[in-house]
This record gives sequence, structure tokens and C-alpha cells, in this order.
Amino acid sequence: MNTIYIETSIPSFYHTLRTDPESIARRNWTHQWWRDNATKSTLMTSAAVIAELRKGTSDKTKDRIALLDGIEILAITDEIVDIAHIYIKKLVMPNDPQGDALHLAIASYHKADVLLTWNCRHLANANKFNHIRRVNYEMGLSTPILATPLNYLNGSH
Repeated sequence: MNTIYIETSIPSFYHTLRTDPESIARRNWTHQWWRDNATKSTLMTSAAVIAELRKGTSDKTKDRIALLDGIEILAITDEIVDIAHIYIKKLVMPNDPQGDALHLAIASYHKADVLLTWNCRHLANANKFNHIRRVNYEMGLSTPILATPLNYLNGSH
């Protein structure tokens, strides 16, 4: 069974209050992914995701956190923090050791098969994948597939 690391943007879009067409589409695709795929894989997340969600100020903050109930919470070790800093140093991720670099480090360290995200700028970005894979290879880490719920609509995962 595949292991999927659920990054912060997934529960955020699952319960988004935004009404622009793109956000509505992402919400619908996230709902579809959750309905059709969540039980087919082992889902994982981290305390970093929970902490980011807790910073939310909308009425949906509790719902976003509750979506992750029962999902394995992965440990964030000093080694993972060091990996996040290497991503930043090697210009793989932006200079925020608590953000995208940390999510990628957690998913890679814990050998997730997939990192599921709506962050297409820094994570699910085909232009960055080879750089990420090369840096992970140098560190002896596997590289998860970096995907959005949209990647699953045709049943390819």
C-alpha cells in the first residue's frame, strides 16, 4: 500500500472558504481525491502540518485539523531539520526551514511514496523535481512523487 504524506494545503483546500473559481475547483478535486483515494493508501502527516493549520483564523481551522484525525503523525527529528537546511542551502526550497523544505524533508526521510500538495510553486513543480531528486540522492534519501489531487483524476496513481 502506498504511503502518502499530506501537506498543509490539502486540508486547507478541502475546507477552503474562498469562492474564486480556482479555489472552488481545488476544493472539489481535493474532495474527490479524499473520497476516491484516501482509504487506498496509508496517510501520514506531521506536527508541522498541524502547527501550520493551527495558525489559521477561519471558522474551518478545527475542521481542517479534524480531517487529519487518525492519520499517522510523523516525527520531526534533528536530522530532518538538518535535511531541510540542506534543501535551503542547495537552493532546492525557499529560505524557510519551517515551510516547504521541512515538509519535503519529512516526506523524504520517512520514505513516503507520495507528497500530496497543492503547492505547485515549490513542491509539485516538474521544473524542480530533478534538482530535488539529485540532492536527495546525494543525501541517500528516496524522493517521493510530488503530486496534487489532480494527478489522481485519471487513476494513474
